[in-house]
Amino acid sequence: MADCDEQKDQPGRRLTPLDGNSQRLDGGAMFGNAPRALWSRWIEPDELGRIPLACRSLLVQEQGQRILLETGIGAFFPPALRDRFGVEQEGHGLLAELEALGLSDEEIDVVVLSHLHFDHAGGLLAPFAEGKPHRLLFPNATFVVSADAFARASAPHRRDRASFIAELPALLTASKRLELVERDGAAAALPSSYRLHWSDGHTPGMLLVELPAQGQEGPLVFAGDLVPGAPWVHLPITMGYDRFPELLIDEKQALFEDLIGRNGRLCFTHDHQLAIGKLSRDERGRYRALPE
Repeated sequence: MADCDEQKDQPGRRLTPLDGNSQRLDGGAMFGNAPRALWSRWIEPDELGRIPLACRSLLVQEQGQRILLETGIGAFFPPALRDRFGVEQEGHGLLAELEALGLSDEEIDVVVLSHLHFDHAGGLLAPFAEGKPHRLLFPNATFVVSADAFARASAPHRRDRASFIAELPALLTASKRLELVERDGAAAALPSSYRLHWSDGHTPGMLLVELPAQGQEGPLVFAGDLVPGAPWVHLPITMGYDRFPELLIDEKQALFEDLIGRNGRLCFTHDHQLAIGKLSRDERGRYRALPE
């Protein structure tokens, strides 16, 4: 589990950040056109220029439901690809985290996927087994994905084809538990108080879930790859993997301006240290994410 471990947000809601399998990826790719002299002050690279990255999920328990926001990268890769993509730990980290809570994948009611890149959706699949086809986990869950993100995964562009799991759209469809959300719609599987945000800068149709404020705590947005971690809260900072970096910057600014007046918080999927940060703005108008 993440450094904040299990936390009770307010009575009736329990939030648990879950750290699945982590990765090490090239820092230059993760920070786009930002120079190494800048980004290496935020995250120290190893001798190969790679930086540590979490592949974090968030377990939300409320209103009699167990809702999992994303599933991380999981353990579906064969060994050669696991090494190529810098995946650490051989077992399925998310399943181990759930087990530590006394839960299994069979007890999850809803899985929300911001998009279907393998480092966010690979945890849907059982660990790699030689000669065995991919198999979906979470047999009792409704899978919530935006219709646009699903269409992108089903027919990816050459630029990002390697970011998707080719078999996954068919497996999700065959489950008969797939809910595709349109931009003007709501997710029937989620509480009606949840708000959905849309983003196209990283990949078309990314779906970000906002949990409503309770008590003294402001709303919480699971930031996906719009804001992978605290360093990317800086508006100009984008990833080399982003399809439309300028659009992404505009989307970040719009989200931050919406959240800042509501005491908003962000949950980071790739920050290797900070799971949840409170959004703030300094006297020069620069945004920051501070530990709670």
